[in-house]
Amino acid sequence: MTFTLITALFGFALISSITPGPNNLMLLASGANFGLRRTLPHIFGVTIGHSFMVAMVGLGLMQVFTAFPMAYTVLKFASVAYLLYLASKIATNTAPPKASIRNTGTPLTFLQAAGFQWVNPKAWTMALTAISVYAPPNPDLRTVLTVAAVFAFTNLPSISSWALLGREMSRFLHTPKRLRIFNITAAVLLVGSLFPIVR
Repeated sequence: MTFTLITALFGFALISSITPGPNNLMLLASGANFGLRRTLPHIFGVTIGHSFMVAMVGLGLMQVFTAFPMAYTVLKFASVAYLLYLASKIATNTAPPKASIRNTGTPLTFLQAAGFQWVNPKAWTMALTAISVYAPPNPDLRTVLTVAAVFAFTNLPSISSWALLGREMSRFLHTPKRLRIFNITAAVLLVGSLFPIVR
């Protein structure tokens, strides 16, 4: 890959990683409800899980969707259904006041966050776009790993900023009522993030 192409890929990876989407909104909620330390497995699960997805797309999954377009449509609607379920879980979280927030509840584990990438419509869109636009047809292993590495490099600080923002917001969310309003708002935004994907 040329320097110009890699630079453009960095720009795409940064913008797509840091803008609102299911991963970032869930990390915002996790940072607010559980704190940064308990959210770290979630953060690393997203970064490594998505980079692995990019690599798998580059090594052949894109050809599967090209040959069977209906498979992508089915995956997209199954993903939306799962995200609606997650939004309902966030909205109905009844965490206690700030003093005990970080000692209750269960944030996503590393494996859950990594596995979530496979039902995240935005993650699929990012992976498919990266390979189809920034890699040549039938890319070799080195090119695929380069694209995946660029995403890992930009994704980690981008998504961490959302968890940090959530943690800082937890100072304001010290009552059950405020936390409840925040969780409902995060759930609504999560649902809203699906509209550009399903239209």
